[in-house]
Amino acid sequence: MSNQTAEQGERGGYRRFFAHPRECQFCTDKSARVDYKNVDILRRYVTEDGKIRPRRQTGACAKHQRAIATAIKRARHLALLPYTGEVLR
Repeated sequence: MSNQTAEQGERGGYRRFFAHPRECQFCTDKSARVDYKNVDILRRYVTEDGKIRPRRQTGACAKHQRAIATAIKRARHLALLPYTGEVLR
């Protein structure tokens, strides 16, 4: 048995977070739809800097993550969502 503790990974470094499997919100709730006009839902998938969150953070499946990215880009183009975060003063 190795002399590594439970917090250390295989490479000897400490893990920053515990990854737990998440379920896609759009797969579990069939009534929820990805739409570029629904800005309240899309804001959950954008960081404070204005970047689109990755799948490992959102928990969305690949199909819906692509649809979310397209909807965010359309909402940005129509000025429903900002391209960047808060304006620095």
